[in-house]
Amino acid sequence: MDASFSRRKLLEPAELRALNQRSDLRGWLQMSSHLGAIAVAAWLHAQAMGSAWVLLSGALLGVLINFLYAAQHELSHSTVFATRKVNEIWGRIIGFLMIFPRDFDQIMHFAHHQWTQDWERDGELVREPYTLTTYLLWLFGVTYWRNRIFGLIRRARGIIVEPFIRPDEEARVIRESRLHVGLYAAILLLSLALGSWAWLTFWILPMVLTKPVHQLQNTIEHLGLSHESDILNNTRSTRTNALMRWLCWQMPYHTAHHTFPSVPFWKLKELNEKIEDKAGEVWRMGWIEFQIEVIRKLRRKDESQYPMNEVWVVPVGGRSLRVPAE
Repeated sequence: MDASFSRRKLLEPAELRALNQRSDLRGWLQMSSHLGAIAVAAWLHAQAMGSAWVLLSGALLGVLINFLYAAQHELSHSTVFATRKVNEIWGRIIGFLMIFPRDFDQIMHFAHHQWTQDWERDGELVREPYTLTTYLLWLFGVTYWRNRIFGLIRRARGIIVEPFIRPDEEARVIRESRLHVGLYAAILLLSLALGSWAWLTFWILPMVLTKPVHQLQNTIEHLGLSHESDILNNTRSTRTNALMRWLCWQMPYHTAHHTFPSVPFWKLKELNEKIEDKAGEVWRMGWIEFQIEVIRKLRRKDESQYPMNEVWVVPVGGRSLRVPAE
């Protein structure tokens, strides 16, 4: 099914206009609840120092920090707050915390939306097809953090290799990267001067060590789906609970988000229901279910050996009327 055709048939213009309405109140409620949870976790982490509980408090803190990327993602779409500038300011703050500069992320992510699952142009698919080894290295965050850190330093040096960054965008990306690197260096120098490692204890270590939990959501959204230009077959939603949907800023409704990216996060459940009323149930799997299946498939053969225009990671016993299962 052609993606543009499917969009026109899924919603009436009036329905889309209603769904596109932003709300500062809903944005502040979500942002304050997430930041508040981080503050509580940080306090618990401080209280747990010197005991075995520090492992649990650190894990909780790290997971909450990692999933702030869901906020950055929505802020890039300007769907969190009604005021565009507020979205930008918060996007830059959170991008700094994520070691993922806002402008670079936004450029990459918009290319991902425009060319979803296109090996040559999707900003989030600029990689070699996975083997089992390279997939596990990405899942556990090893190559994720390598790419983030070395990529940031390379761009700060003025070297742009990403195909999705246009020539007229390069100066902005380089300037942003240099600002980030400079501020990180300033934090390090200040911590050395003060003899404080709070930035490492309450930010970097928890975030780095719990990245695999965040990768459970990152990897499930498109891997093992069709590379055709068909959103209903190249994007996967996540089957999860209300707490995880809150933590992910409703991104488990990922097919709905890709179909109409202008719809705010808090209306994605309603949008998803409208899509399924017209198109049938979207592709959906649970985090652990997905990991078991994709690892099982990659043990048999590499990603490049599976059909590019078919869905090859499906629920056990699952099938679809749109495309055949493996």
